[in-house]
Parts: sequence; C-alpha cells; structure tokens
Amino acid sequence: MANLEFFGTQQPPATAGNGATDGAEEDPAAAFLAQQENEIAGIENDEGYGILESGDVPEALQAADGFDSGAVDGVMNGVVYQESNGPTDCYAAISQVDRLQSEPESIRKWREEQKERLEQLDANSRKQEAEWKEKAIKELEEWYARQDEKLQKTKASNRAAEEAFVSDAEDVFPGTEWERVAQLCDFNPKSSKQAKDVSRMRSVLISLKQAPLVR
Repeated sequence: MANLEFFGTQQPPATAGNGATDGAEEDPAAAFLAQQENEIAGIENDEGYGILESGDVPEALQAADGFDSGAVDGVMNGVVYQESNGPTDCYAAISQVDRLQSEPESIRKWREEQKERLEQLDANSRKQEAEWKEKAIKELEEWYARQDEKLQKTKASNRAAEEAFVSDAEDVFPGTEWERVAQLCDFNPKSSKQAKDVSRMRSVLISLKQAPLVR
C-alpha cells in the first residue's frame, strides 16, 4: 500500500518542447506523435491548406496574369469564374465559321444557286410589272382617244341631221305632203319585219306620191 501511495505521488519528469525528457531517456510514443504532427503540417503547407489558418493566399493559388488577392472571390470549388460585361460575340462568330466549314460543298452550292435564282426572279418580276403598268397606261390613253373621236363624230352627225330636219321643216310647199310622208316609209320588202301584209298600204302610198290628190 505504501508503494502505491509513493507511486501516485511521484511526478512525471519534465519534457522538452519536442516531447523528450530532460534526462537521457525519450518517450517513444511522444516522439511518434510529434513526428506525425510535423508531417501533417508539412503536407497541409504543401497542398495550400495554410490559407484557412493564416488568411493569406498561397502563391500557388494566385493567378499568373495579374490577378490580386481579390480574385479569390471568383474561385469556387477550384474553378475560377470571370464576369463578362457583354455578349460573347466572338463565340457566335466562331460557331458560325464552324458551321460553314462543316457544311457540305453540295449544300453550299445549292444555297448559292437558289439565292441567285430568287434574285433573278425578283428582277424579272419587277421588270414585268413595270412593262404591264406602261402597257396599261398606253392602252388607257388610246381608249380615251377613241372615245373622244367617236363622241366628236356622233356630235357632228347629230348636228347634220338636226340641220337637215330643220331645213326640210321650213321648206314646205303645197303638193309635197305625200312625198314627205313617203320619205318616212321603208318600201323595201326584204327589210320589212312586219308579220302583217302591208303591201296594199305600200302601193297606196306610192301612188299618192306619184299622183297626189287634187283638191
């Protein structure tokens, strides 16, 4: 019992900073733990995990093109994201060039031929439309000229007929009544379209024209 009390009251020997005692003896377990801690700290420093402890950005994470420590905000899961101020027109142009390069020669040739054909059809259509408009204007002018000429002839014919009628009405002489009546009759049997027989009336009018009644 006395030996146990003496053992409990015995103080451990003081160790140095590396886990070794002040004496000549060294604890193997403490030395192994110290070595493992040193190796883990070295691995963390080599892989760049020291940024979590000190807050400084390791040189391995700094960009070589002039990014400062503020560029770390764009790092997410090991990927650096760069903000863009506008649309990526260069990528659209590259995709367009790639599409043209990947297009077969036959399809490109067919597209060019179709474009030329459509342009030619449009040109012919516009030319034909202009010709039709010019032709329509010319025909309309000719129609107006024919109508005006026909109207002038009709006016002249009506004036001549009116003058002749007035002259005949004024030149009334005794004994010419039946002659004037006969002028108003059609004595041509072929041109008569009457269903009734008017031959006797026609003969009477002809006789009165040749030998008027004497009062």
